[in-house]
Amino acid sequence: MDNSDQRPASGAQWTISAAGHEAVVVEVGGGLRTYRHGGVDYLDGYAEDEICPGCAGQVLAPWPNRIRDGQYSWGDRDLQLTLSEPERGVAIHGLVNWVPWGLEEWTADAVTVGYHLPPTPGYPWPLRLRTRWSVGPDGLRAEHEVTNTGGEPAPFGFAVHPYLRLPGVPVDDLVLGLPARSRVQVDSRLLPVAVSPVSGSEYDWTSPRRIGGAQLDMCFGDVVRDDDGGSAVSLAAPDSSSGVRIWADREFGWWQVFTGDALTGQRHRRSVAIEPMTCPPDAFRSGRDVVALKPGVAWRGVWGVRPGV
Repeated sequence: MDNSDQRPASGAQWTISAAGHEAVVVEVGGGLRTYRHGGVDYLDGYAEDEICPGCAGQVLAPWPNRIRDGQYSWGDRDLQLTLSEPERGVAIHGLVNWVPWGLEEWTADAVTVGYHLPPTPGYPWPLRLRTRWSVGPDGLRAEHEVTNTGGEPAPFGFAVHPYLRLPGVPVDDLVLGLPARSRVQVDSRLLPVAVSPVSGSEYDWTSPRRIGGAQLDMCFGDVVRDDDGGSAVSLAAPDSSSGVRIWADREFGWWQVFTGDALTGQRHRRSVAIEPMTCPPDAFRSGRDVVALKPGVAWRGVWGVRPGV
C-alpha cells in the first residue's frame, strides 16, 4: 500500500519557538495544537494524527458558540445555517475551524496563516482571515485580522477555544480569577435565557478562588477591564507555585469557561477551556455585541497566554 499521500489528521504542522516557549500551529482550522514553556505544557492540546478534540485551540468565526436553530436575520434576509450540533439543534462555532488554512509567512518565532471564507447560503458574505501566531519572552501571542471582501456589511463575531492546564493540578484545585460581573444563564440546549450578576452567587470568581466541584460551560460578561481596556483570566495552583494567565484586548468583552465535564475519556475535566469572545452565545439572533463589518474594513483582535503566577 502506498502511504505517500497520507497526511496528519490536523494537516501541515508549523512549529515556532523562542525564549523557552514553543507552539505548534496546524493547517486544519489554522489553530493552536500545542503550547509549552520550559518543557511544561500549558495548553491541553492533541497529537498531530488526532482529530481535534473538543474544539481544542480552534479559531471560531464568523460567530462563536451557538445559534438557536441555526436561524437568524440580517437586514431584510432570513438565513438558515447548517446545524453543526444537531443533537441540540444549533449551529456552533462558525465556519473556519475545520477548513485548511494556508501558510503565508513562517519564521523561527512566528507563523502567519490565512483563509478565504467564500459566501454560502447560510452566510452569504466573503471574508479574508489572517492569524499571526508568535512566541517570545512574554509568552504566546495571537493577532487576528478579518476583512470583509464583499460589497455589503456582514454580521461578525470571533472567539478562540484554548484549553489551559497546570500539570499535576486537578481542575477542582485550580484557583480561578475571572474578571466578570455577570453570567449568561442557559437552557437545556446551552442557549441564553437571561443575564444575571455574579455578585453573591456561586459563580463569582472576581476574587480568585478554587473551582471546586463547579461544572461550568458558561459565558461571563460585564468584564472588569484593565487600564488598556483588555482583561485577563488566571489559573493558579493552590499553593501559588505555578500559574498561567490568558489575556485579551478590548475587542473581547466576554469569556466562556468550560471545565470539560462533557468530554469523555482522559480529557474529562482534565483542563479548563477559557475562551475570549467578542459576543455572547446566540448573538446573531440577539444582536448583542455583533460587529457590522463594513465592506473593505478589517476587524483586528489580539490575545495571548502568559505562564506565571
